[in-house]
Amino acid sequence: MTMLSFRLEDALAEEVQRWADRLGLDRSELLREALRRHLVRLRSETDAESWTHLPASEAEMSIAAVADWGPAEDWSDWADAAG
Repeated sequence: MTMLSFRLEDALAEEVQRWADRLGLDRSELLREALRRHLVRLRSETDAESWTHLPASEAEMSIAAVADWGPAEDWSDWADAAG
């Protein structure tokens, strides 16, 4: 594991500590999770750009037809089965 160090405004550092205390987390764990989530969001934006430049192939799009099939069976008559 690599250690990163950075400076924060006092007010932001205090807010981080309040949230860590409220969530029962170590401050470092809260910051790691926040950074991880932000990086996931940034990667997803890159993925979206990739799709516009290289759309799905016909083979990849063929699975979309499955969404039109609907449920495999009609289970509506089981609505009263729970009692």
